Amino acid sequence: MKRVGKVAALAGLVALLATGCSGDEVLRFGWPVGVTEQAAKMRWLWTWSVIAALVVGVIVWGLIFWSSAFHRRKKNADPTALPRQFQYNVPLELFCVVLPLVMVCVLFFFTATTESQVLDKKPNPDVTVDVVAFQWNWEFDYPAEAKDANGQMIKTIGSSSEIPLLVVPVGKTIQYNLRSTDVIHSFWVPEFNFKRDVFPYPEKNNQDSSFQNTIDRPGSFVGRCAELCGTYHSMMNFEVRALPADEYARYIQLRTQVNPATGLPNTAAEALAALNCGELCTPHAVTTEPFNTDRTAR
Repeated sequence: MKRVGKVAALAGLVALLATGCSGDEVLRFGWPVGVTEQAAKMRWLWTWSVIAALVVGVIVWGLIFWSSAFHRRKKNADPTALPRQFQYNVPLELFCVVLPLVMVCVLFFFTATTESQVLDKKPNPDVTVDVVAFQWNWEFDYPAEAKDANGQMIKTIGSSSEIPLLVVPVGKTIQYNLRSTDVIHSFWVPEFNFKRDVFPYPEKNNQDSSFQNTIDRPGSFVGRCAELCGTYHSMMNFEVRALPADEYARYIQLRTQVNPATGLPNTAAEALAALNCGELCTPHAVTTEPFNTDRTAR
């Protein structure tokens, strides 16, 4: 009874703590709120996989507790007596083989289906961004957009004093072409619920170096390198800035123009500042910050 009381108290504590979470938070099981169509598909796969695992776990735990509680050896039982044997119970053995096989097949089916949907690529994406990773920052190029005033490709390059902003439109199909100039990095935005390694060119192991998604709401989302790549790996951040489609078109137009104050084409920060569209057009990252490369700094 003491053991049952402890288990009941623990279950009550868990239930009490869980009341602080909304239904959506509970069903996400720790995943961030996704901002892309593909993120929603992956989150649902994760949610139902965890629910299925919990159902199986509850059944197994229940059987363990039931066996422990009701099939223990009685005090006056013969210690040499063997319990009932089931090694030749064909229906039970078939059940123990067939049911796990069915479960694995179902999980494989939904995993493969979701993977196919997430990795699907349209032949003509609305926006193409070449993502170049290097120790220890990022470069974002727009090869399909108009050239700047100097006839050069529009690009944004991060530095130790400035977080690079990857500006993209909302509601459009975006293709990310990934490449590294040195070691293996990894392109990860938590709100995308997606991560992909960035390999040096040429790609190794037949790695697919591109993917597509569609962001469904405006906002600023921190991006990170998720592959240990050297001294400043933990500082290798960037920010995705998702703008409404009309604001994005205006942003690209501003990137092609010359800034009168500098005589050079507008940078990402200058173009966003000129847009003057509130928090979304903040010229500097708001989800992360630059790092100090001075190793003697404290």
